[in-house]
Amino acid sequence: MNLFEKSITIPADCVANVFGEFDCHIKRIEKTMGVTMIMREEQLKIMGLKSSVEKTIEVIESLVSLAGRGNQITEQNVNYALSLSAEHRTDEVVELDRDVVCHTVGGKPVKAKTLGQKQYLDAIDNNMVVFGVGPAGTGKTYLAMAKAITAFKNDEINRIILTRPAIEAGEKLGFLPGDLQSKVDPYLRPLYDALYEIMGADSFLKNMEKGLIEVAPLAYMRGRTLDNAFIVLDEAQNTTPAQMKMFLTRIGFGSKAIVTGDLSQKDIPKDAVSGLDVALKVLKRVEGIKVCHLTNQDVVRHPLVQRIVAAYDEYETKQKKKGPHS
Repeated sequence: MNLFEKSITIPADCVANVFGEFDCHIKRIEKTMGVTMIMREEQLKIMGLKSSVEKTIEVIESLVSLAGRGNQITEQNVNYALSLSAEHRTDEVVELDRDVVCHTVGGKPVKAKTLGQKQYLDAIDNNMVVFGVGPAGTGKTYLAMAKAITAFKNDEINRIILTRPAIEAGEKLGFLPGDLQSKVDPYLRPLYDALYEIMGADSFLKNMEKGLIEVAPLAYMRGRTLDNAFIVLDEAQNTTPAQMKMFLTRIGFGSKAIVTGDLSQKDIPKDAVSGLDVALKVLKRVEGIKVCHLTNQDVVRHPLVQRIVAAYDEYETKQKKKGPHS
């Protein structure tokens, strides 16, 4: 077995960022690629099989490019670059952070972190109705709300409407005290959290008091026509077909609707049909509607979440092959 050796230059101001704390990123790349790396001044020597060394160089260069544009390299960035290297697509990582959707109230830029997320954001820009379907942690709802808030601030729409079906996540919450709003707020809390982070609590509350931002259960949408609005339906896998049809027919002139859901996390009765399932079949060829399927490769939470999603996907696939009576 002939070992191949090649050196590349890494700018001094990028070394610490690309290598990670205690060289954790480099160690991760070495282990995955089966190579050995040695840093001497600004020269990184990479040794291993020729194909592995070439793929490693692609990964390192993509991370250096991200670091050079002011990004903090995370474990998620490294894992994503490694997964793309198998398809020789690491050069596409460079395109991810060119477009910033908006900034959070703390000044953190909101932008695509995976190619799937970039395609999702592009679809929102170019279509009236977009379905974002994928597992937890892929940024479906967060990115949709970032787009909604940006459109609102740019006066492209007059109001934001955020909704989700009020269904318990596999457990009975029992009696909830307070008025009607207090009873439904627990179901809508994830939407509030994202609004606070992106818009700020004060700005959100002021606009909510004016009726310019509305966070409400899906049942409140019946009988309304929503013009000049950015509408986000979250947790759509828990809708009934009738609810989904009702929601989609509320869309008026100058409006945009984003429907997000995770088909692997349904909280409806086992024998019930999901409105999201039906909509994806019925509307797949309708002009002006785009469906974006995000995968566990697009998970941008802690890397452990990505591994959890992958493990559950593998388990559920095996169970389906065994059949219901096994």
